[in-house]
Amino acid sequence: MGATGDSAPPRTHAALRRPVVLVGMMGSGKTAVGQALAERLQVPFRDSDHAIEDAARMSVAEIFARDGEAFFRDRESEVIARLLAEGPGVVSTGGGAFLSEATRETVAATAVSVWLRAAPEVLWPRVKGKAGRPLLARPDARAALEAMTRERAPVYGTAAVVVDSDGEVTVEGMVDRVIDALAGAEALA
Repeated sequence: MGATGDSAPPRTHAALRRPVVLVGMMGSGKTAVGQALAERLQVPFRDSDHAIEDAARMSVAEIFARDGEAFFRDRESEVIARLLAEGPGVVSTGGGAFLSEATRETVAATAVSVWLRAAPEVLWPRVKGKAGRPLLARPDARAALEAMTRERAPVYGTAAVVVDSDGEVTVEGMVDRVIDALAGAEALA
């Protein structure tokens, strides 16, 4: 087996007992890992940011600019609850979604939360200069990312499962790590 765990055959499981909700900082891989995880488990993939954008017919950045972060977070909680009600699947959330107590309560009651934990030095190359990141649209973007990572860590740490990304592992390697963690949390049949 290689250093990233990619040379072993893909691990699969018979069934997902509840939805899996991926949480963590922007750039932690929630969408890429979520899509690959859903494919591996043969369940639907749902992205809360895309669902919000589809409903609003505007981008997350446009919603932030027009209506503010508080409005966006309220809609985000509603959308996540709706996505979870659709049954087993993998849900990717925006970086700030899990900060909402209402969202955390909904997730805890209906799903298994997985924190994709990554350090700022892993996140920064993935997010720097990318459009659509309203919280990083500022001259001190790296410092803001570092501060957000520190501030949010205690809340993300309440997730049922924590999976570390060291920046070296591939998406498939992260999927293996998540599946192993879910099996340990008895989220898979």
